[in-house]
Amino acid sequence: MEIERLQELKQKLTNEADFSEIWSFYMDHFADHPEFTDLGRPAHNEYLDAVLNKTCQQMFGKPIKITNFFLIYIAKYKLFHGPFQVEKRIGGVIYFEDIKVGLLAVSADYPPTDAVKYSRFSEIIQLSAPNRNDRN
Repeated sequence: MEIERLQELKQKLTNEADFSEIWSFYMDHFADHPEFTDLGRPAHNEYLDAVLNKTCQQMFGKPIKITNFFLIYIAKYKLFHGPFQVEKRIGGVIYFEDIKVGLLAVSADYPPTDAVKYSRFSEIIQLSAPNRNDRN
């Protein structure tokens, strides 16, 4: 594992149009490497919980339940990553909090096949409405 390739993953995450390329890069270079997963600590993130629930509900067209979500946070790289299950389907998520962009991947079928559903997401910052005291 080459940790410096995280910068390449971040670039792919923001620029690559083929989501399967991003996910394959992550899986090939990071996901299954214990030295990578050992860099982080278990975490909870309400934003990612909400994204997973809403996106998976949209993907499958019905209310769903996320189970076995094991989120890991690597503070040094501002990266959240982890597996989850949705109605017996296997899924995973990556999210860089510094650039506020992530990707989730979920098996399209159960039992799993090669078909995968992807969704890239970004956090939108809510700005307050301008008021008469704002200058610019």
